[in-house]
Amino acid sequence: MRAALIKLLLRFFARLPLRMAHALGAIIGTWLVFMPNKLRAITRINIALCFPTMGEQERKRLLHRSLIETGKTLTEMGALWLWPGDKMLALVSRVSGEHLVKEALAQGKGMILAAPHLGAWEVVGLYCSAHYPITSLYRPPRMSALDNMMRAARQRLGATLVPTDAGGIRALYRALEKGEMVGILPDQEPGAGAGVFAPLFGVPAYTMVLVARLALKTKAPVIFAYAERLPLSSGYHLHFLRAPPALHEGSVEDSTRAVNAMVEECVRALPDQYQWSYKRFRSRPTGEKRLY
Repeated sequence: MRAALIKLLLRFFARLPLRMAHALGAIIGTWLVFMPNKLRAITRINIALCFPTMGEQERKRLLHRSLIETGKTLTEMGALWLWPGDKMLALVSRVSGEHLVKEALAQGKGMILAAPHLGAWEVVGLYCSAHYPITSLYRPPRMSALDNMMRAARQRLGATLVPTDAGGIRALYRALEKGEMVGILPDQEPGAGAGVFAPLFGVPAYTMVLVARLALKTKAPVIFAYAERLPLSSGYHLHFLRAPPALHEGSVEDSTRAVNAMVEECVRALPDQYQWSYKRFRSRPTGEKRLY
């Protein structure tokens, strides 16, 4: 029943113009601001952890803006998942740094696309799948009834989705060997044994080592990307950024620290639109107390 309700809501949101969907999302976000709920509690904890020197009033403003953007993330999903491809792509009104993608692919080693949960991250994968061959890693949803819908939405413009298992990782290596793009969300907490603790905003965060291992082993260039949600529902601004050389140097731990440094750089550019409601610091080093 829950999956059926989510599908119904997504279809309803997809029937709305983006401006109306975002207005509805802002209403939901405002409700999240003023009513006690888990998303608000998690967002408050994460902002306090990551911005310890920020004044209380500024933290409150960031909390409010973040929850409103969270509401928009929910309601815009109808358009991003269910609109026809050309109609959805028309929402991308500006692209910065795409020459970095073309230069990276021209090297013939493939390219690792790292897209944090920032802005409308679904737009990044959809845009790239419409223009480049891409194999994207995805985590199957907890509600299995949503899996087919998710896969169809994300693959409708040409992407190949592979699950977060050994077979999926082998598929990423094969794509890089063919000189293609692979897409990864680098700020998802991995399963036990699949990550290391690396600082994120100065806080130890259990971080996947996959991006680091792919970069170190294949020497494929790494490009970070995020889709900024523009004011007045005027579309999205897609940003591509080159990862620093440190990501291809040293140990897996060194490279993973460089991954988190890039995630942090992206988030600082657009802090209102980061997914602060995610339990990013759920796993703690031995001896540390739980944060959530």
